[in-house]
Amino acid sequence: MAEPGFWDDGVAAQKLITANNILKNKYDNFHQLDAAVADLNVLLELVQEDPGDPEMLADLEKNFTQTQKLLQQYQLGVLLDGEYDSNNAILEIHPGAGGTESQDWGSMLFRMYTRWAEQHDFTLETLDYQAGDEAGIKSVYFMVKGTNAYGYLRSEKGVHRLVRISPFDAAGRRHTSFASVNVMPELDDSVEVDLRPEDIKMEVFRASGAGGQHINKTSSAVRLIHEPTGIVVSSQAERSQFQNRATAEKMLRAKLYQLQMEEQEKKKAEIQGQQLDIGWGSQIRSYVFHPYSMVKDHRTGYETGNVQAVMDGDLDGFINAYLQWNLQKKNPQ
Repeated sequence: MAEPGFWDDGVAAQKLITANNILKNKYDNFHQLDAAVADLNVLLELVQEDPGDPEMLADLEKNFTQTQKLLQQYQLGVLLDGEYDSNNAILEIHPGAGGTESQDWGSMLFRMYTRWAEQHDFTLETLDYQAGDEAGIKSVYFMVKGTNAYGYLRSEKGVHRLVRISPFDAAGRRHTSFASVNVMPELDDSVEVDLRPEDIKMEVFRASGAGGQHINKTSSAVRLIHEPTGIVVSSQAERSQFQNRATAEKMLRAKLYQLQMEEQEKKKAEIQGQQLDIGWGSQIRSYVFHPYSMVKDHRTGYETGNVQAVMDGDLDGFINAYLQWNLQKKNPQ
């Protein structure tokens, strides 16, 4: 970085800085964990010398819990080896058929990811929010910003199933609802995506929902339609039409890149004679509120009975299990 001409190629320079920051983050996290383990050992020795001290025992338990969390976070970071794992993540949630019940489920998932982002000091920015007719959402696009956001959240792509007694059913019957979650990395201009201006149709409309009264006075919201593929994205989070177009183009680039990658995976699977399920129909996780409490991931087998904690954003166990499972798939030996 100190060499002359380092900034002559801004894109290459930024990529190097990002890679350096990722390595520095891993280095710092390791030494933070190492120091925490050393402190834990000192506390353990003190408790062994005086086992009857309740205050010291409480400190040991507290430090043990904190060190466990640091260890889990470090393990997650080590497992992230994808090309864009360090990038910000763009997510979209679409409720399945079922009206208000499934739309409410979509909003519950949105809240879950919001809580997860808060717990990891990530920033969540809503890009496009379409409210449901009575409750919940028709769809939501949002970005989670922070190092490794995509690496963690790519585990969430797929169909999420809810079983519960519906609060919208006067007869108190049990309902099953579905919502699909898509996760894409935010891409910079160095990533080649076949996106030609002549293929994009732009529509403008008045934004709706939260954001202040100004949003209803001008047609600042933007919808982009990629005519060759039929992909539609929209953004209404920003105040200006120009900003919303730039945000929508980021979303469109991410979707087209994802489409390119899926096509490559399909061709690779055909050559190798493999069965490949990367479609939206793949059910990845069930959340059961009734007749018992359980959340289970159908890919990894990881499950927990603490449904409320999961809905409050406690997803690290599922993410860790997915990354381990994905690593074993790549290296079956």
